Amino acid sequence: MYAFLTTISTWAIPAIIVFIPLYAYMKRVPVYESFVEGAKDGFQTSINIIPTLVGMMVAISVFRASGAMDWLVGLMRPLLDWFGIPSEVMPLAFLRPITGAGSLAFTTDLIKTYGPDSLIGRIASTIQGSTDTTLYVLTVYFGAIGIRKGRYALKVGLFSDIVGFVAAIIICMLIFV
Repeated sequence: MYAFLTTISTWAIPAIIVFIPLYAYMKRVPVYESFVEGAKDGFQTSINIIPTLVGMMVAISVFRASGAMDWLVGLMRPLLDWFGIPSEVMPLAFLRPITGAGSLAFTTDLIKTYGPDSLIGRIASTIQGSTDTTLYVLTVYFGAIGIRKGRYALKVGLFSDIVGFVAAIIICMLIFV
């Protein structure tokens, strides 16, 4: 079974890459022209979202450089210690909804420092896979199509991040402690 799944996973993406243009060609879709038109639209979308992305990156930098993140973690440390939750993973609760690259870099540092098989490494990895970059997704996708009122999407997205964060900690504490 393992060999079968490995073979499928090895060939799935190349098969899809070959299948889609062939299928479009058989349906008499101008494949190359459609690709070029889509690339033009993608380039224009990228240009349109640059101001939004720059604003978000500045906000992230100010949040981290001002010490606000460290202050919030310090404020929560007594409660985390009481529950036995490693406070080292708490910055992921703040970084993950904002930035995928920043949270991945932080997770990488935790794994380098504490090891991949440590409780901290396992919790950080589980958080990384259980949550999403909500603010980034809303910024990019809503900015690309011009949605200005995304407050319900923001509430639901951040709530799901909190649930994913808490669930990751609880499950790792139950399984690995």
